[in-house]
Amino acid sequence: MSAPPSSVAAVAPLPLLGVDFSSAPTRRKPIVLARGHADGSLLRLDAIELLPDLSAFSALLQRPGPWLGGFDLPFGLPRELVVAQGWPLAWLPWLRVYAALPRSEIRERFSAFCAARPAGAKFAHRVTDGPAGSSPSMKWVNPPVAYMLHAGVPRLVDAGVTLAGLHAGDPQRVALEAYPGLLARELIGARSYKSDESAKQTPERLIARKDLVDALEQGRSRLGLRLKLRHAQRDELVADARGDRLDAVLCMLQAAWAATQSNHGLPPAIDPLEGWIVTAPWNADVGSAA
Repeated sequence: MSAPPSSVAAVAPLPLLGVDFSSAPTRRKPIVLARGHADGSLLRLDAIELLPDLSAFSALLQRPGPWLGGFDLPFGLPRELVVAQGWPLAWLPWLRVYAALPRSEIRERFSAFCAARPAGAKFAHRVTDGPAGSSPSMKWVNPPVAYMLHAGVPRLVDAGVTLAGLHAGDPQRVALEAYPGLLARELIGARSYKSDESAKQTPERLIARKDLVDALEQGRSRLGLRLKLRHAQRDELVADARGDRLDAVLCMLQAAWAATQSNHGLPPAIDPLEGWIVTAPWNADVGSAA
């Protein structure tokens, strides 16, 4: 006799994405996608995919939902900078103006903005930069995150994706601004674990990657999640001296935490121009960054 059908339908786990983004990807240095799913507090890495160009990135965004992704690129610029440029003070109109600019004009505008400011305070910052420890999203070099925003965020919008806290699109495809350095510092401190330069791909950085992967597998972060890897996956993450695969997995872990939180773990009120980096600390008692 066959078993009676269950009265409760099985719910498939939410697909989770982590994306280490590049504003100028190539086959040698592609955009890296980590795909996984959570089983309670256990986060399984299903696959790593390499996206060699921005067209492949756009195709990724069109994959049917539901999915929740952490993307390592800024979703907003500092309000102070947007005001100074005379751009619209609503997120989507501002983004459309920014997306229409050539990179050369972005560099000139931002360089002039910095030149007019005192030493030690050249860049404007978002509120989230402090608690996240992130680079100013207006930087155009080392790292060129302003160009990453320019290349990536308009594609998210054009694909109809929801950018949590900033822009409503398809509720089944939700993107969060992630920052792998925030989670990495929690687990291995200020130790460097990656470099794009061959001469700086040292044994010390290799050991740091091993320690970081060990910490993720043991679930030692404040996010309360434990990463489950196959042996080949662990070897792949450790062997990637650029750290792009590991960064994608860190972004996926941040998305997995957000999936368990109300409002995706975002603060109750964020600047609607600047956005917020998921898992960055927030002091709910005073309603400001911790």
